[in-house]
Amino acid sequence: MKHKGKARQAGMRLILWTLILLIVSIAGGVLATIIGSIVAAIATTLIVLWVLFALFSLNFFRDPDPKVPKNTQAIVSPAHGKVDIIDETSENEFIGGPCRRISIFLSVFDVHVQNAPVAGQIAYLRHCPGKFINAMKPECSSQNENVLIGFESSEQPSEKIAVRLIAGLLARRIVPWASAGDVVERGERISLIRFGSRVDLYLPLTTRIAVKLGDKVTGGETVMATRN
Repeated sequence: MKHKGKARQAGMRLILWTLILLIVSIAGGVLATIIGSIVAAIATTLIVLWVLFALFSLNFFRDPDPKVPKNTQAIVSPAHGKVDIIDETSENEFIGGPCRRISIFLSVFDVHVQNAPVAGQIAYLRHCPGKFINAMKPECSSQNENVLIGFESSEQPSEKIAVRLIAGLLARRIVPWASAGDVVERGERISLIRFGSRVDLYLPLTTRIAVKLGDKVTGGETVMATRN
């Protein structure tokens, strides 16, 4: 699948750079041997902290292959996390009016790779600067830095579906892997958000919601809604 392994590469780069900083810090400390046991204690603490950070990063940047459902009437989850908002709203930028919204909160322990909810073409992609409010707060959807991705579905004529990738208090970088004009398959990897965040899925009013509040969903696998 496209973009497979990119999340792991991002994690390994982060681990490598922190390892270099660790080595430089310890090397500098060794030169100050006159401090003796204090240097050794500091070096040991830094090594332990780096090992914990490396283990966290390996877990955070994991990227399992999704088991995409074969039902072409199914719209799958764009993210891994917990459904905490299901409502109706207006998305005027791409959808052009009223729609259903399913919002997914991603904790730092969830997979942070996002997936295409439908097969089709990415017709719209826009980065919107903003704040970095805690992603657990619903108002972050409209106030935080975000990237809106609009899909013109090839599975249903004239169908528009959108995904909003939302930064959080810790999520300071949204990395789209797909671009406007790209053709994607349902469940295909499309982006990465670094650390806790939120993803909103915008659906036509005619869709039937298949999840409920509190559900844990898996990107590219969980059926979020079906078409009438």
